[in-house]
Amino acid sequence: MNKKKLIAGALSLMLAGSLLAGCGGSKDGGAADKKAEGAKYTFRLAETHPADYPTTLGDKKFAELVNERTKGRIKIEVFPSSQLGEEKAVIEQVQLGAIEFTRVSSSPLAEFNKAFGVFSLPYIFDNDAHVWKFLNSEAGTKMLDGLEKSKMKGLAYYSSGSRNFYTKKPVTSVEDLKGLKIRVQQNKINMDLISALGASATPMPYGEVFSGLQTGVIDGAENNSPSYLTANHYQAVKNFILDGHQRVPEVLLISKVTWDKLSEEDRKIIKQAAIDSVATQREIWDKFEKESLDKLKASGVVVTEVKDVKPWQDAVKPVIEKYGADYKEELTAIDQARK
Repeated sequence: MNKKKLIAGALSLMLAGSLLAGCGGSKDGGAADKKAEGAKYTFRLAETHPADYPTTLGDKKFAELVNERTKGRIKIEVFPSSQLGEEKAVIEQVQLGAIEFTRVSSSPLAEFNKAFGVFSLPYIFDNDAHVWKFLNSEAGTKMLDGLEKSKMKGLAYYSSGSRNFYTKKPVTSVEDLKGLKIRVQQNKINMDLISALGASATPMPYGEVFSGLQTGVIDGAENNSPSYLTANHYQAVKNFILDGHQRVPEVLLISKVTWDKLSEEDRKIIKQAAIDSVATQREIWDKFEKESLDKLKASGVVVTEVKDVKPWQDAVKPVIEKYGADYKEELTAIDQARK
């Protein structure tokens, strides 16, 4: 009987050892295997724009680079068209770690990190080259890094061009805006900007702008040319003035909760993939912006270029004076990027 028990016990130990080996249960072997292979992840990236929009295509390039460089170990699924929610709600989910990545406008980011409010100030950038010189500077990088205080990690900036006015009646100068009801995002700086130009600021949800333009509730709105086209606002109002009052970059983000879980190697891969995706996004944006302007002109939209921006800058000086002290460091760096 004792002999049978000894044999049974020995067989049990052999079986247990075999199972542990098959499951990678060996402490040293399992840890070594996991380290060699790297952890596997599937993450989500929230995007508000449609699937074929330049920012979404930038997101997809980023996801593709991460997938390639981790040999399929890290997959990032892009969800366009606000499938995971609107930008502000998504930012809150990213802070909690419920959504791992997102691409958002720097405008709503200002509610979570004050420094990003600087991009709402009018006429602080001369052109696209100027804004990118600032974004790629130490000051621009510092702003991305500063998002960690808000439980996010800034990975890279994407382009969104310049914001311009479109109206029912022709506008060729600051004086032509006087008395017009212009739709704006509900933001103190934006509302003060419109008032400084002599128009009446009318906050309104983006989804109501088209009907507002059609019915005359508002006389105009402002946005970049691709949005003016794709939202069909050009069908209601046919005058577009390229005043470039704001250049509000997009930001690619990862949740700090997610970032802290990653290995140092994976962090480097993700950060570099984000930086490398910028060239693709900017190239697509530039092409899309040009095509949008061509389509607008072909549809009968009167496009007016502002040759001298100084009268516009002079008109909004009270706005800069009112808010400038809040962004002294950022404005100094923006001015240095001009040189």
